[in-house]
Amino acid sequence: MKHIAILGSTGSIGRAALDVVSHLGEEFKVNALAAWSNGDLLAMQVEQYRPELVGFGSHEDARVAAACRRVGARLVLGREGLEEVAACQGVDTVLNAVVGAAGLLPTLVALRSGKTVALANKESLVIGGELVIRETGADLERLIPVDSEHASLHIGLRGKKSRDIRSLWLTASGGALRDYQGPLADVTPAQALAHPTWNMGRKITIDSATMMNKGLEIVEAHYLFNMPLDKIHCVMHEQSIVHCLVELNDGSVLAHMAWPDMRGPIQYALTYPDLVPSPLPPLLPKGLSRLDFKPVDHFRFPCLRLVRDAAEAGGIALAAMNAANEVAVASFLAKEISFVDIPKVIESVLDRRETICSPKLEDIMNADRAARENAREVINHLRCR
Repeated sequence: MKHIAILGSTGSIGRAALDVVSHLGEEFKVNALAAWSNGDLLAMQVEQYRPELVGFGSHEDARVAAACRRVGARLVLGREGLEEVAACQGVDTVLNAVVGAAGLLPTLVALRSGKTVALANKESLVIGGELVIRETGADLERLIPVDSEHASLHIGLRGKKSRDIRSLWLTASGGALRDYQGPLADVTPAQALAHPTWNMGRKITIDSATMMNKGLEIVEAHYLFNMPLDKIHCVMHEQSIVHCLVELNDGSVLAHMAWPDMRGPIQYALTYPDLVPSPLPPLLPKGLSRLDFKPVDHFRFPCLRLVRDAAEAGGIALAAMNAANEVAVASFLAKEISFVDIPKVIESVLDRRETICSPKLEDIMNADRAARENAREVINHLRCR
């Protein structure tokens, strides 16, 4: 039996993961759950999956506490509780679906505790990639990506030697604004949240619309597959059927295709190294009418350049960039700034950052806090225009 902890169980990835576990059957046991909000849903999950340990938010919730008492689960609170769930004794695999920079420390704690991490929190690698890879002890099979593109690359690169690879290509749907023709300054949060393909959380959906998400995925791929940044590219593919392309040195290209459904990569991570039957319908050629690809418009999506600039700068630049983006996205969703202000906030924060090479965890956390403060200052200035 495989024993699992799910961090972020009430989010879109967490809910899909529990659906996958239900499909996989009795050989998979949910030992621990953690969520930061949505006590009603977490209480229902506790009742259904009967974990031994439950983490919730920063204060006790009567609904969650009552559900824990009924099933005999221990309830822990706050960031410390989240870390305790990540280190839960008896757990083999921790699925980290926490949103944002808050997911880094649970990833490190889980790896230090000897767990395999099914990683849906891309920020862990974006802001703390060197620390995370170091904690794996060079055993990258302890870090399995939960992401359609990276799971596809993980499959496509199995058995391949790095010297055989010319480049990696991540596909991008283009997000909610792919076909938008009006001024981007006029885009509303509702428009940017209307993703044509994927059903995701609010923050990642806005990141998809700005293409920030694809930039973060380039950094993820750099660390996951030990591939130079200049060999990782992205291409627009609106059908979201081809999730990656692996270009080999002989000029041939391997493509991995699957339905755009996060249950696929979640199941891959939870059952690795096996490939087991999926509840998803088969992807047959007769069901594919066309597959389109086109170059990314880097002028339209400046966040891609900002991510690459931060990645090339190294040190704490990625932590500052990521924190500024999180604050800017939240401000856009609150209708405090415009859509085109998001990259402006990020660029302004990057211009103010310090330079720290080979940062420690404390340096990364300090850079994150400073960038958030700087981002709020920039946003206040933009609001006073």
